Amino acid sequence: MSQRRFDLIAFDWDGTLFDSTAIIARCIQAAVRDVGGKEPTFEEASYVIGMGLMQALAHAAPDVPKERYPQLGDRYRHHYFAIQHEISLFDGVLPMLADLKSHGHLLTVATGKSRRGLDEALATSTLAGTFDASRTADQTAGKPDPLMLRELMAEFDVSPERTLMIGDTTHDLQMALNAGCPSIGVSYGAHEPEVFAALSPLFVAHDVAQLHDWLRAHG
Repeated sequence: MSQRRFDLIAFDWDGTLFDSTAIIARCIQAAVRDVGGKEPTFEEASYVIGMGLMQALAHAAPDVPKERYPQLGDRYRHHYFAIQHEISLFDGVLPMLADLKSHGHLLTVATGKSRRGLDEALATSTLAGTFDASRTADQTAGKPDPLMLRELMAEFDVSPERTLMIGDTTHDLQMALNAGCPSIGVSYGAHEPEVFAALSPLFVAHDVAQLHDWLRAHG
């Protein structure tokens, strides 16, 4: 890492840094049940992770009328905040981020979470103070719209080719493509890695240790 390839690294949150995919999918299923919609399968609920909340819920519950979307969102938040304490970092995340920081990388978050949700997670986790900046879907636009990546690049005056997006979904990798940035996919989150190839990630990591090794060698 003596010759740094990337100045800014943007991480997705859920399914990339935090082992939260199963919990989020269950909360989506419960919220849809609560408002009388047809419960999505676990795979359908997992697919929408990474989108902005209302975009995700609308996709997962196409039979729920729009006038019930506020209730649907409220029920999701009810279930999520009741069990968010069960979510933990993937093994190896903290040493990886500390290593990247020590080599001068700007570390940022680009997530489909709400600003409130991300702030609460940061305040109660060991990641407080780790990140130089963050963007959420309700601040900018939901993935795969590239706005949150473009804002992060503009904040630090970093070009797309010097910016790396890391995420566990096709929404993350498509956002990177839309922003003109390279990406890395991780296979241990919400989406199966077989679908990543069409989006041309530089690498697909199967655990945090592999991700860390790649970043040491190529980041």
